[in-house]
Amino acid sequence: MSYSDFTLNRVAKDFNLTISERFDIFAELPELAPSAFLQETLRDNIALALGSNTEKARSELIIDPILVELRKQLNYQISWFYESILV
Repeated sequence: MSYSDFTLNRVAKDFNLTISERFDIFAELPELAPSAFLQETLRDNIALALGSNTEKARSELIIDPILVELRKQLNYQISWFYESILV
């Protein structure tokens, strides 16, 4: 499916999925305070990430440090994987 043909409704229909929208799924979880390291990393990275204005820069310089911090704070009980698409 080309990107221009992609819609959430079509994917739900094609894969027989049910869409459930809940806006408060994390409301009862306690907030986690960011470490000094994460705060410094984001302070150093945000201008560069937003200045380059690419999804890759935002992912590597903003999102990845947050995910690493979250993993540490959750005692390494979560993980994720990357899928690269080469064109």
